[in-house]
Amino acid sequence: MNAMPKVLVVDNGDRAPDSALSAELAGMGYASVTTPFEAADDVLALIPSPAAVVLQMPRHAGWAERRRFLELASRLRKNLAEAGTPVIVTGGVSGAATMLQNQLNMHTVAAPDL
Repeated sequence: MNAMPKVLVVDNGDRAPDSALSAELAGMGYASVTTPFEAADDVLALIPSPAAVVLQMPRHAGWAERRRFLELASRLRKNLAEAGTPVIVTGGVSGAATMLQNQLNMHTVAAPDL
């Protein structure tokens, strides 16, 4: 499992079976770690170089919660820009895996040849 690219999924801690990205990510060949918003920085420190970070806002989040997720996204984009790690914000599971796959494919195409 260590060789699999890892994706960090950050949510609000309320996880319904129909909103889990882990099965879709596994099907795409990614290991994932899902963590509540409050633990995102601690968990990110344990994942040396994630393939991506997905911020999964609840579908019915209020303005304060949406703003909290968007502020985290902005901070993470600045911190992870040098590594080229995409930070994806989604408002639920619908289309999140497709967005992630598109972002990661773009990242791979744009990566310099080594």
